[in-house]
Amino acid sequence: MIDDWFNSASYMVFLETTLSKMFENNRRIFYIHDGASYHKDGDVWYWFRENRKWVEVHNLPAYSPEFNAVEALWKYTRSEGTHNASFKSKNEVINCVTNVFQNIQSNPSLITGYLKPFC
Repeated sequence: MIDDWFNSASYMVFLETTLSKMFENNRRIFYIHDGASYHKDGDVWYWFRENRKWVEVHNLPAYSPEFNAVEALWKYTRSEGTHNASFKSKNEVINCVTNVFQNIQSNPSLITGYLKPFC
């Protein structure tokens, strides 16, 4: 499912459907997220408090893309997919980004240099 907008409700769906599945292995999760407004929502923090047995949350400092590996992935995605491209619809954008991600999955070495600072 692709939301038109990320918000606390869609983030809660992610936490409940994806992150909570990782609790099954009985190991503690160290979870790092950035300062997106929906990460700071009261319901989200309530969820983290209720699940602190399983999840330890850490916030990235504000304006620190150099600490966020996802930013490097987006940089690659822009350079290989969306840079200087014109899209007529949201579906064209989704297809473009999906193709870039599928290429990465097929050949992870494509992003090795982008992720080297995080290893």
